[in-house]
Amino acid sequence: MIDINESVMRFLLAFLVVGPLLGAVAALLPAPPGLKGTSPDQAVLRHGVTVTGAVLIATIALALGFDHDQPSKMQATTDISWIPALDVRIHLGTDGISLPLLVLTALLTFLSALYTYFKPPAGPSPKAFVALLLVLESGTLAAFAVLDLILFFLAFEMVLIPMYFLIARWGGEGRAGAAWKFILYTLLGSVVMLLGLLLIGIKAGTFDMVALATDNGRSLTVSVQVVAVLAIGIGLAVKTPMWPLHSWLPDAHTAAPTVGSVLLAGVLLKMGTYGFVRILLPVAPDGFRTFAPSLGALAVVGIIYGSLACLALAKEGAKGDLKRLIAYSSVGHMGFVLLGIATMTPTGVNGALFANIAHGLVTGLLFFLVGALKDRTGTVDLDTLARPSPDRHASATGAALYGRAPRLGGLLAFGAVASLGLPGLAGFWGEMLALFGAFEPAAGLSRPAFLTFMSIGAFGTLLTAAYLLIVVRRVCMGAKPQEAPALTDVRGYEFAAWTPLVVLTVVTGLWPGALIGLTDPAVQQLLAGGTR
Repeated sequence: MIDINESVMRFLLAFLVVGPLLGAVAALLPAPPGLKGTSPDQAVLRHGVTVTGAVLIATIALALGFDHDQPSKMQATTDISWIPALDVRIHLGTDGISLPLLVLTALLTFLSALYTYFKPPAGPSPKAFVALLLVLESGTLAAFAVLDLILFFLAFEMVLIPMYFLIARWGGEGRAGAAWKFILYTLLGSVVMLLGLLLIGIKAGTFDMVALATDNGRSLTVSVQVVAVLAIGIGLAVKTPMWPLHSWLPDAHTAAPTVGSVLLAGVLLKMGTYGFVRILLPVAPDGFRTFAPSLGALAVVGIIYGSLACLALAKEGAKGDLKRLIAYSSVGHMGFVLLGIATMTPTGVNGALFANIAHGLVTGLLFFLVGALKDRTGTVDLDTLARPSPDRHASATGAALYGRAPRLGGLLAFGAVASLGLPGLAGFWGEMLALFGAFEPAAGLSRPAFLTFMSIGAFGTLLTAAYLLIVVRRVCMGAKPQEAPALTDVRGYEFAAWTPLVVLTVVTGLWPGALIGLTDPAVQQLLAGGTR
């Protein structure tokens, strides 16, 4: 780690929020003649790579300058009065909980911009696409950096419009309906969430998240906490997504362009679970404890439901869509995150935060791979992929991706085993810690209930392994038919976009202490009553 002046750290964090917005405005302006390259389209795509690259460099510098000896302390803080009448402040800061999410967001957005430069999405001019991508990045980074409830809500809402247009204008079949479903679900959830945030701010006399966390609910009655947790929890649960408020997700992923799916799964879903940890756990602990068993129950229902839906899609003859299958797998994986949070223990919450990062890395990689598979074959239908022969009545013995494009097949198998939680890879630790947290939940929670949730969640890991191995068998394995069309293996730009995700999946799996060492002190402090 390096010693960076506090004022520089403040600038870096502010740049993460404001820089992409300025880049979005610049993307809509005409490119200077000397920077156009071969075409204006190429210039704006290169602009997207440049801006997201600069944001990633700033994020890495912020991470290197972060005081890792005090991860529970808010660092790089800016606190400026914005609306004095409402005591709303431009309050920014980062600690061990938010820093990994900032790095993940900056990384995935840069990789998405890099991928888009070489493989522009089919649809309107890329000028608007790049601008929307940068607005989306700014809103997501702001959600993880702000420390004011009203600013958090604004950042939470800021990502909806760009994601709506990315789906509606550059998506595939059924994009209009999927985009409307996405925005209606999330907007309705957000309206309820705003009421809960206002209730907390008015009753406590402040919207400052640090002050509220330090107060630890002492200025709020139990009834106010219960109402606030219910209202805010609904909005966060929609974005997470939690069963049964998840039904917008499969349609959105199925219709979204490749990078839209990567960012939706990799970072947007994390905004919901981050809100549970950052706001509800420390600000309204008594209200959260009231709903914790219900949250745990819905979490394990989501784990089983998501796995069974994936098994149904993976079955031969089901006409299962591979993108839709991965979307349903996200419902199951985020169920483990919610289960960890519901335990209200450091072990469970650390597991939830670890699973958040692991899911972003692994599922982002999987959506990249499925997008590449669709580019090569023209389909993501599992039955079609599993029958490379012109004989449509042939048995689905496997598409033999290992033989036709070995690197692509190997990466898909790697993503699958990482997603099923193979020890030594990132997906293992978060789920294991969430289950350990359920084994010994916080005081005041029913241990028999959480032991039941732990058992159901453990069974869900077996179902997860089952459907992912079926997908690998059907898509990657089998004898290569002579009449099967040749497939291009991993291209150079794909290798550049996917390698960081593969490396980080292995590194975090083999060295989980690097991430848990950041989150644990901050979680301990948060659960004990705020941040220092």
